[in-house]
Amino acid sequence: MELNTIQPGVGAKHAKRRVGRGIGSGLGKTCGRGHKGQKSRAGGFHKVGFEGGQMPLQRRLPKRGFVSMTNARNVEVRLSEINDLPFDEIDLLALKQANLVSIHALSAKVVLSGAIGRKVVLKGVGATKGAKAAIEAAGGCIAD
Repeated sequence: MELNTIQPGVGAKHAKRRVGRGIGSGLGKTCGRGHKGQKSRAGGFHKVGFEGGQMPLQRRLPKRGFVSMTNARNVEVRLSEINDLPFDEIDLLALKQANLVSIHALSAKVVLSGAIGRKVVLKGVGATKGAKAAIEAAGGCIAD
């Protein structure tokens, strides 16, 4: 086998469709678009969800609920992750430095998952009722 003898497999390549080249080509006159109608015209496309002028489904249905944009920026931190941190005073900045939360996080909350065996002070970080009890049982506190 030589580089100049390599060819694509049979049927792998086919000629480009050449429309409007006479009746004998099979794609003359209307060029495979049929007669009249929106899809036969140039630029005959419409928007996604367009229903021919009928009120589209996404506009017929009522708007409902609310999705908070900041909800994704409120994060949870496990108690076991807090226990592994080298800091005694834990705030949002300390959590960001330890890569426990995203740098885009607006707030954090400690949840009761795992155990804590040392004294820590939480500043500006929320805690659930169970996590608060576990932190206080270990000798720590939650400052506001």
